Amino acid sequence: MTLKGKNVFFLFDVDGTLTNSRKVWVNLRVGGTYPGMFEFIFSENGVVAHKNNEQYFAESIVNFLGEDKLKELINYCLVYISNLDIPKKRGTFIELRNAIINVSPIGRNCSQEERDEFCKYNTEKDILKKFRQDLMKRFGAFNLTFSIGGQISIDCFPTGWDKTFCLRHIEGFFSEIYFLGDKTEEVKPSVVKGGNDYEIYNDKRVQGYSVRCPDDTIERFSPWSSHVNLFEVDAQLGVRWKGKTLMFTVPAHVPLVHNLHPRCVYAKSEHTNEIA
Repeated sequence: MTLKGKNVFFLFDVDGTLTNSRKVWVNLRVGGTYPGMFEFIFSENGVVAHKNNEQYFAESIVNFLGEDKLKELINYCLVYISNLDIPKKRGTFIELRNAIINVSPIGRNCSQEERDEFCKYNTEKDILKKFRQDLMKRFGAFNLTFSIGGQISIDCFPTGWDKTFCLRHIEGFFSEIYFLGDKTEEVKPSVVKGGNDYEIYNDKRVQGYSVRCPDDTIERFSPWSSHVNLFEVDAQLGVRWKGKTLMFTVPAHVPLVHNLHPRCVYAKSEHTNEIA
């Protein structure tokens, strides 16, 4: 595939695509100086957007739902989790961000070892899939999408506020948009799709590539790598920035403040004939 001379935009999932899930913190943490490093930042799938360190776009799930519906959803999740009989429970079962409500049966502040234990238990018992199906039945009239967000949680967000949301900020500016991600599958037997890369992977505006792990990403990306000199991808070290034209979106469960954890990384060239 020849990309030289084309105005192309690459979009990567991070967890499970560029790095092992949640082990990317050390490499991508840059603290409060982060917003000033890049021309564009698309936080929470693009629901909050910054240009040149200034916010120019923002939406809120609180305004979308209203306090009564929001409270009803949160109360239901808390009761549901309290009745779950799982081996371990920790803390931070619900996180409210601008774009989503993230719900975790074990709690988001579990350790990596506890996360891995829950992931194995969930594979055997389908805890997240059942929880998601119950949420869909209970709140079907709320115009919400419920997506299994990684290993330990479910993302609840307004329909359309998935990873495709960020495309509205860039479509029309690039001749081609590529996406690489690992959660591109449907969650079966549910009628509604569940992998949190599924929507953008199948979006008609994007050429999607499904990968299994960081090593697979490197192998898939290698044919284009000779044209890209903006950053390097390493399965152990994560992403190493080499220029200021790298753009990314932060997942909805992480605020745009300290200890940022990018879930999607974008790369483009300053010149259309240098992009790959």
